[in-house]
Amino acid sequence: MEAFFTSTVAVAIAEVGDKTQLLSLLLVARYRKKWPIIIGIIAATLINHFISAWFGNWFADWLPEQYAGIIIALSFILIGLWVLVPDKIDDEEAQCSCYGALCTTFVLFFLAEIGDKTQVATIVLGAQYASVFWVTMGTTLGMLIANVPVVLLGEKLMRKVPLSLVRYIAAAVFILIGIATLWWQA
Repeated sequence: MEAFFTSTVAVAIAEVGDKTQLLSLLLVARYRKKWPIIIGIIAATLINHFISAWFGNWFADWLPEQYAGIIIALSFILIGLWVLVPDKIDDEEAQCSCYGALCTTFVLFFLAEIGDKTQVATIVLGAQYASVFWVTMGTTLGMLIANVPVVLLGEKLMRKVPLSLVRYIAAAVFILIGIATLWWQA
């Protein structure tokens, strides 16, 4: 359960202000079909994060144990610093709209997650915990916690949330997790 809870919280926090939230806004504004968008988010995230958690788990098995904890801790700190950098939607991602709300959401979310901070966080969490399943479920739930309200409430929600403050809090949480992990390694 620790893997599930930590993965959920970490990704929900990392996702605030991420380009996939902006993508959620764009998709709901364009299609106005909320459920196909939500299903597309779920499907893309499950596949992308399963691969990421599996890779992290494999990498942790391959890495010598004395270095694994330090690399994982430093990765959390780097993700925290990365959260401070605002995201924006790439123009090419915004133009793929020819396949309907579900397919477009699936393709765009899958592509947007490649190399994204939540994918990196999923790899790190997969390396930290021995359960690919619970990390995948947790990171997917975290993605939904961050994106489904954006789909359902749209621009109303984004106008009331001070995004810069939330970004600083998210960065602090990741950095503190990294410092705590380093502390436990000592």
